[in-house]
Amino acid sequence: MAHQYYSVPSLPILCLLFLASILNANAGNITTYWGQNGFEGSLAVACSTGNYGIINIAFLYSFGNYQTPKMDLAGHCSPSTQDCSWLSQEIKECQKKGVKIFLSLGGATTYAYTLVSTEDARSFINSIPTNMKYLFICTGQLATYIWNNFLGGQSNSRPLGNAVLDGVDFDIEGATTLHWDDLAKALSKYSTQKKKVYLSATPQCPYPDVWMDTAINTGLFDYVWVQFYNNPPCQYSGGTATNLINYWNNYWTKIKAEKVFLGLPAAPNAAPSGGYVKPENLISEILPFIKTSSMYGGVMLWSRYWDTTSGYSDAIKSSV
Repeated sequence: MAHQYYSVPSLPILCLLFLASILNANAGNITTYWGQNGFEGSLAVACSTGNYGIINIAFLYSFGNYQTPKMDLAGHCSPSTQDCSWLSQEIKECQKKGVKIFLSLGGATTYAYTLVSTEDARSFINSIPTNMKYLFICTGQLATYIWNNFLGGQSNSRPLGNAVLDGVDFDIEGATTLHWDDLAKALSKYSTQKKKVYLSATPQCPYPDVWMDTAINTGLFDYVWVQFYNNPPCQYSGGTATNLINYWNNYWTKIKAEKVFLGLPAAPNAAPSGGYVKPENLISEILPFIKTSSMYGGVMLWSRYWDTTSGYSDAIKSSV
């Protein structure tokens, strides 16, 4: 009988195989923002790429202080003056493909949003005198308004039609530091075993975040996609990822959340103050280090428009 010989892999090869098994086991998703550029294509096309696990519809940009909330889908549709219910079918098609669709609050442009009290953040409709309820249902406490107009509640004036969105994103970058925790608590109470209301937050990478720290510390957020761009102290800069990885390891993977995403611009012009990382650098210099954390959830790209110009998500999808 002939002898059989088996080669034993060298230690470096075994280490590489072990690292590869960890990275594959901790695969993540890509999320992005849709709604702020009419040249980015339709929501349906974005979902059909198969690149995204979550898409944030941006933005509900004006709300709080008992004002009537307003939504802006620049170049697509203006819910304040137009019937945008046709988007409902596209949202449902995305959800059938397994893509979660969130409503994003805030943004970094007008700061026409605020919360002036706990009551402004949540609902106390049942305590309002009957002759005043119409006023408050129209202008409404924010959590109740979002539930009735975008989630599982009922309203005759749902801006995006009868589609039920999967969650709410807090992209709060100004105006006030107060009561976002109250809003998160109020929205989380609408979750049931049958239908969960997901919550996400989009803080800046300097830690702690100026605007959202108290809310994030509630531990109610499922996803936190941290903006590692337009923030020189903690972004990729000068060809090195040292600051980014330090902030990721020392701060953001220790927060109270289910998963943390690395937020990046999808093209150089998407971030005027820097932070762009070429796809090949992301894959070789950053992902191998941050994917070892159990908190890793994936990559957030700003935005769908910039992604269509660069093909960024196509380039990184298999590595995320």
